[in-house]
Amino acid sequence: MAGSSLDQNPPNADRHITPGGSDWAWAVFAIMFLSTFAMAGYTFTRARGSRFFHHIATIILTTSTIAYFAMASDLGATPVVAEFPRETTFARQVFFVRYIQWFINFPLLLIMMLSTTGLALSDVLTAAFFSWVVVVTGLVGALTPTIYKWGFFVMGLLALFYIWSFLLFHGPRTTFAAGQGMRDGFVRGAGFVAFITMLYPIAWGCCEGGNVVSPTGEMIWYGILDLLLGPLFLFYFVWGMRSIDYGAFGFHSGKYSDGPYGNGGHGFTKGRV
Repeated sequence: MAGSSLDQNPPNADRHITPGGSDWAWAVFAIMFLSTFAMAGYTFTRARGSRFFHHIATIILTTSTIAYFAMASDLGATPVVAEFPRETTFARQVFFVRYIQWFINFPLLLIMMLSTTGLALSDVLTAAFFSWVVVVTGLVGALTPTIYKWGFFVMGLLALFYIWSFLLFHGPRTTFAAGQGMRDGFVRGAGFVAFITMLYPIAWGCCEGGNVVSPTGEMIWYGILDLLLGPLFLFYFVWGMRSIDYGAFGFHSGKYSDGPYGNGGHGFTKGRV
């Protein structure tokens, strides 16, 4: 199927992915697909009431699987006149489906991480909102053929700085109900996420922004980042939660449960997260 993708769905821009770029996207799709099933399977090994983070991870991986199926098939893209044309190419292939993926996944990733801290719900939702700002400004900038795209880039970068403040400063300074081990794990994970998300705007500037890197190079670059922030980080995160008492987080759905919450919580009635 990979070899015929560009034949069945011809590129719609002068500068577009090559068969090699499509093959790479199929490889990422395969990893995302298998990771989704592995995460879903792992979820059902957990007791009811201790699946909240696993469910979110499964949603993220499922979204990435669908997005990479579309990109590997050379679908979900549109031609955009490049601000900086290269040689005889003027229109660059921009995959808007990639931004749909990030629009769903980025806030979920932040909610999953920040829910382990002592941050107020309003802080968690604010961080999630600014992740939408990052993604939307990136998409609008990628679709803008003039110098004004860099205005959207700067606004998105400022929003990303604000998100980093929650991950690197406000979050670690709160009281972690799950204990010092949870705090240490969060600090390591937050540092990793902040570093990887720092590489995304660099990739954007070289790809959709400056048109320096080809769409195939873009596919490889973003694919590596998505794999690091997707399967690699998510499995690391949920594995680190294996011995955490979910009752400490105080999640509560208001629904009846026929057993204790988490790994020994008392009086909690949620049990289906």
